[in-house]
Amino acid sequence: MIKLHHLSRVFRTQDVETTALNHINLHISQGEFVAIMDSSGCGKSTLLSILGMLDSPSHGSIEFDGTDISGFSEAKLAQLRKASIGFVFQSFNLIDELTVYENVELPLQYLNVSKSERKARVEAILKRVAIDHRADHFPQQLSGGQQQRVAIARALVIKPKLILADEPTGNLDSKNGEEVMGMLRELNREGTTVIMVTHSEKEGAYSDRIVRLLDGQIMVDKANVYEQTFSEASV
Repeated sequence: MIKLHHLSRVFRTQDVETTALNHINLHISQGEFVAIMDSSGCGKSTLLSILGMLDSPSHGSIEFDGTDISGFSEAKLAQLRKASIGFVFQSFNLIDELTVYENVELPLQYLNVSKSERKARVEAILKRVAIDHRADHFPQQLSGGQQQRVAIARALVIKPKLILADEPTGNLDSKNGEEVMGMLRELNREGTTVIMVTHSEKEGAYSDRIVRLLDGQIMVDKANVYEQTFSEASV
């Protein structure tokens, strides 16, 4: 689904050059749940931005669904991103002036989905994440866990090929954090590809593959034996 070939990202100022990613080679298949971990700082977030088509590499190439998108224009990347990728952020990124229903509906408006289809899809996804009873509320009227459910619903409503999650439980207590991670794991088992950036070993345990970065390079790329063992024991 995603292939990175000798991908680098260098940030330059007048006096300083910082290499955030250094010749990354990475292949992520459809249906995987991958945790990207990096204790040092900017590498994992930079990688997530490039995977989400919010940033472009300085060198190398990136393929998405079999197409090299390295040379795509900003407009073409935005179109592909809106139709294919759902984002879940640590800070939720909901619009305070819009209700829960309106926040979730917004991505469909950008895709010019008809009003009747929008209604059906929003109502179905709100029910799926168990937040339909708050459809007319505003984000400030919700708990952190409820806001993250809305953010997940917004990510799912476009029926994305890929979900990118950036520290998805960073602003949640342990109970709500476990519920959100369980939701992401369930979505992945239903076939959605999930790539999650995290510094938390506990969150990483939900994935079936862990990629560890150090100084902008991949140091570890391996199957998550813990998750596989846990899954087998749960059957």
